[in-house]
Amino acid sequence: MNNYSRFAQYYDLLTGNIDYNARADYFDSIVEKFGGVRGILLDLGCGTGSLTECMARKGYDVLGIDISQEMLTVALDKKFESDLPIQYLHQDMRKIDLYGTVDVTVCALDALNHIDDGLDGIDKTFERVSLFTNPDGLFIFDMNTIYKHKNIIADNTFVYDMDDVYCVWQNTYKKKNNEIEIELDFFEKNGNVYYRSEESFSEFAYDENDIDALLEKHGFKIEAHYDYDSFDAPHKKSEKVIFVARKVK
Repeated sequence: MNNYSRFAQYYDLLTGNIDYNARADYFDSIVEKFGGVRGILLDLGCGTGSLTECMARKGYDVLGIDISQEMLTVALDKKFESDLPIQYLHQDMRKIDLYGTVDVTVCALDALNHIDDGLDGIDKTFERVSLFTNPDGLFIFDMNTIYKHKNIIADNTFVYDMDDVYCVWQNTYKKKNNEIEIELDFFEKNGNVYYRSEESFSEFAYDENDIDALLEKHGFKIEAHYDYDSFDAPHKKSEKVIFVARKVK
């Protein structure tokens, strides 16, 4: 998986439209709806820690895991400012190794779509999450859909014009494995000069049934599928699907 060394520097600017408090409320409401425990929570692919901090403020004992040391550096800066009791670990989600088990795992903002070795990597991740999940523990995550990759992200280019940074986001869709190749070009202003840097990575989308099958393989029961950040059923034009699974064996 990509370490997102340059992306980490601009990630919070590019995701400034996301209401992390609302997302935390939503995940917390799912935990409550399905009788979960507001205990130890693992934020898988925690990035710069924005959601992690919100979940900690809700009373969860939070662990954050990310493969990018650069992302975690930003998260640690936030922790220093907030003084929240969050533990961050620099780990690949396919090789999670915790000191104990957790009550809830969340994985947000299509982090699972970024696993670069396909369903094999998803399989390894689910195996590790299962290993470190308490009986009746919940696994809640979102994933971009095949529809979104084909019809929304597709071969489009997006431009972000921020105060001191200009970003060109170029996508290339590959139908064979529903992959989106992403190329980011950053132009950062320093005085009267712009300095260019770049980052590239891929996202992969999967059939919902394949994801369900891997969850069940590793001892999870599928509790629900929801259209993104709602309690409505997914539909054929859903861009993200929320998966709710319970560890049963």
